[in-house]
Amino acid sequence: MTMQASTNQAAAADSVISLRGVRKQFGSHRVVDDLSFDVRRGEIVTLLGRTGAGKTTVLNMIMGTTRADAGAVQVAGFDPFKQFEALKGRLAVAFQTDRLLPWRTAVQNAELGLLILGEGRDSARAKAIAALASVNLAGAEDKYPHELSGGMRQRVSLARALAVDPELILLDESFSQLDHVTSRTLRQDFCKVARESRKTCLIVTHRIDDALEMADRVIVLGPGAEIMLEMPLAEARVDEASRDRCRAQIEAALGGKDDDEEA
Repeated sequence: MTMQASTNQAAAADSVISLRGVRKQFGSHRVVDDLSFDVRRGEIVTLLGRTGAGKTTVLNMIMGTTRADAGAVQVAGFDPFKQFEALKGRLAVAFQTDRLLPWRTAVQNAELGLLILGEGRDSARAKAIAALASVNLAGAEDKYPHELSGGMRQRVSLARALAVDPELILLDESFSQLDHVTSRTLRQDFCKVARESRKTCLIVTHRIDDALEMADRVIVLGPGAEIMLEMPLAEARVDEASRDRCRAQIEAALGGKDDDEEA
């Protein structure tokens, strides 16, 4: 066995998400064409691309709600489409909208996933309270969604994902509905919790700042979910000049500046 083959096998063994030669077509339109990448355990990766780059389709295949036409998708060692039930409790998702139930309080929303998984009520409540505190919502447990700001509702959504203590957290444009200041604060708070608890995260977004501020690595997708750029991002948080260099590389891979970026 060559050293490169051994390295590849070791990386695959440590991968929570693994895609190999994945293809997906809707009618005559091939949305994903021969996509391969890994997300390693404890890593925060941003999947970045413009509208139409296939990000949502890739996410749906990882979630197990869409089946790949060809290739292999593995999440925590399972085929997410064929073995959907096996991933319950191992995978949590926070979406672009908070999807809170309006008749449930913040803590009741945060504990919902645990209750669905069969957790006892007292234990689920304690874990939900701790999850809300971890995203800086201590004291808001008994407030209903209509009593919370947009940023606070999204914090409840993230607390609901964290409460089940999943192996993998998927974020689908989770910060794009918020104003820039709220979005930046929430990104920082989520990353702090994710890194302290060594969570594996895949963040799907069209915003460069989400990648620069949150991710260990960025994967930029073009049409057909072709990987246009894959690079580590630790350098982006060293100083402003390094951040600007990383941003320029990402913008070039995207084909131009993202008009939705923060000032």
